[in-house]
Amino acid sequence: MHALALSAFSPRRLAGLVTVALMLPLLAACGFNTIPTNEERAKAAWSEVLNQYQRRADLIPNLVETVKGYAAHEREVLEAVVEARAKATQTTISPELLQDEAAFRAFQENQAQLTGALSRLLAVVENYPDLKANQNFLALQAQLEGTENRIAVARRDYIEAVRVYNTSLRTLPSMIWAWIWFTDNEPFQNFTIAEDKMEVPEVNFGNRG
Repeated sequence: MHALALSAFSPRRLAGLVTVALMLPLLAACGFNTIPTNEERAKAAWSEVLNQYQRRADLIPNLVETVKGYAAHEREVLEAVVEARAKATQTTISPELLQDEAAFRAFQENQAQLTGALSRLLAVVENYPDLKANQNFLALQAQLEGTENRIAVARRDYIEAVRVYNTSLRTLPSMIWAWIWFTDNEPFQNFTIAEDKMEVPEVNFGNRG
């Protein structure tokens, strides 16, 4: 059976296959796989960043409705959150567009604006003891705080993954493969300005009156 299979290949083609098989360990040892491996890790890290930002966006409508039930006249603050959420969700970047500096900066700016709008909303909540004691609000607040922490972790992991990937494009031996084989690979954009961390006000359970 194996003899019949091998006979289907010409001596020249068989020699070529043997050469490729022998070269594979050498290519791996010389860093041939470094660039695509680091690229996929960076893309995966970016997908997690998007997942966590989407998780935050999904919490906002319920949060706004809950606050509105107790502080409807805080219309300006509520509208600012809704508008910031709309802009943030309209600006998305696929892993294939991570080389687009303008798109990345727009994405980062819109997410930062949403962070600021949420911070202002939660600061306003401090003026409404009944809202701060509402169980639905407390649950949303806890989820939002947890999501902010996950966003921070996802951003940190992405920053590190991009650092490793971008470095592999300009350091030996992997940069040789960037010149010869991975000619379309460009550095990914990264977070250069730390997004202000949203401070979630603590609820004082002793002052519910």
